[in-house]
Amino acid sequence: MKLPPQEQDTWSAVIARVRAGERRAADELVEKLHPMVSRTVQAHRPARDEAADLVQEVFLRVFTKLGQYHGGSPFPHWVSRIAVNLCTDRLRHHARRAVVLWSELDASEQATLEALGSTAPDAPEMSDASAVLERLLAALAPAQRALITWLDLDQKTIAEVAAITGWSTPLIRLKAFRARRRLKKLLHQLEVPPS
Repeated sequence: MKLPPQEQDTWSAVIARVRAGERRAADELVEKLHPMVSRTVQAHRPARDEAADLVQEVFLRVFTKLGQYHGGSPFPHWVSRIAVNLCTDRLRHHARRAVVLWSELDASEQATLEALGSTAPDAPEMSDASAVLERLLAALAPAQRALITWLDLDQKTIAEVAAITGWSTPLIRLKAFRARRRLKKLLHQLEVPPS
């Protein structure tokens, strides 16, 4: 996926000014990229990390690695990869075990799981279901979590995921199948105490 030549030229000019040490260009770069970086971090960050801290760390890495950018891919895609890689690294760092125990869920999350599929009027709020999903996603390997998020939650196409990851279409399909199977297994592993 290529940017229009005029937009790529604009990025090249800003990057050249940043490399020359111009402070205003660095501010301009952050201003242009901040919304995209924030969305990427929010979608891929570990639940334990603050999004604002990760966004700052992404920009720190962008500026420290700016000399490594040679224009092989559009600049926003390069920055997006840095953000995804940082979040993936954080997920790996936080992964202690690959299961979520029933006892680790709070009362509303337990109620949500017990009521899944229930059409009762007292069924839990969607925010409770989101919290349970987040806990289960956190137990997945970072790449699996990213794929589930991109394909199933963000509704990205396989072509978009391929552009982000550099993986082939068959590899993405295989990894997504394994990730969904793992997520289903984690859901079934929750120990629901007998009523």
